Amino acid sequence: MRGLSDRYQRSQIKAAVSVNREMLMFYWSLGRDIIEMHAESHWGSGFFKELSRDLQREIPNAKGFSPRNLRYMKRFYELFPSFEFAPQAAAQIAGDVEGEISQQVAAKLPDTSTSDFIPPIDAGIFSIPWGHIMLIIDKAKGNRGFAEFYVRETIENSWSRSMLMNYLDANLHERQGKAVTNFSKTLPAPQSNLAQEITRDPYQFDFLAIRKDHDEKELKDAIMNNVSAFLMELGTGFALMGRECRLKAGKIEQWIDSLFYHAKLHCYVVIEAKATNFKPEYVGQLGTYVVAVNHILKTDSDEPTIGLLVCKDKDNVVAQYALESASQPIGISEYEPSKLIPENFKSSLPTIEEIEEGLRGK
Repeated sequence: MRGLSDRYQRSQIKAAVSVNREMLMFYWSLGRDIIEMHAESHWGSGFFKELSRDLQREIPNAKGFSPRNLRYMKRFYELFPSFEFAPQAAAQIAGDVEGEISQQVAAKLPDTSTSDFIPPIDAGIFSIPWGHIMLIIDKAKGNRGFAEFYVRETIENSWSRSMLMNYLDANLHERQGKAVTNFSKTLPAPQSNLAQEITRDPYQFDFLAIRKDHDEKELKDAIMNNVSAFLMELGTGFALMGRECRLKAGKIEQWIDSLFYHAKLHCYVVIEAKATNFKPEYVGQLGTYVVAVNHILKTDSDEPTIGLLVCKDKDNVVAQYALESASQPIGISEYEPSKLIPENFKSSLPTIEEIEEGLRGK
């Protein structure tokens, strides 16, 4: 146990520079040793409880060595294992007894304080808080591809724990980059790939409380009244430039529903929300807005403007046909509201005009 205690103390010294990284490397390596020693099968169901007690006795000021947390360390390594395992001779542990687990673990744990200890997984994972990793472990259920998606997104977007929980619950991995688009034909690489990745299908508008048979104005008003939640659903990088933006092209005024700028793509994004099923003519309308923004707002330092059309429903085949005829980069997605209020509820509420009239009457 002395070797394990020394290793932990060395991790504490380095923690002043990189607390999270060193701690997670420690957790990962401890999980590795538990797996490689076949500890549970060798020492029985009481292994984690006994190891927890031994660790807390030897390192009394340390936290994080509960039986539950030790199990998470094991699952952490199982989800992100090494590609090469150090040889373990069965004879070395065959004669161990249950009470000697601490000494056996200490003798086999690697020294994370040395410069040659390089975990065989992307080191970026060690920049994520342990609480985030536990959430991902619980949801992944052993699916490494699932876990890698949320690890990557957490790192790239600096998600808080609440944001990670929201995207896990909303199954973002199934929606990210899934919009029907023509980006591969209308944008150069790698811009086309990056543009595809910022799309989602469907968009989850569970922050909206609207009627089942809502109209377009009701949908747009609800979105703008919840713009912070809308931006969160759009994803990192979107900045709202304005609503009902007026663009004058020749003698005609164009009114754009919502105009955004994407910091990562360095381009304007025109978003049109439709409270009806997709119609091919929507592509032509949105394409006109995209061209107008390119002519009026886009500068030489900006990438080509893209359009995102979010509809109540769509036929993917019809959407793809419509996009093949379009010359502007456009994506088409659906939206799913989850908070639908009764049809007669809206009519029972006073309008703004009625409220103002009531106030003037006092």
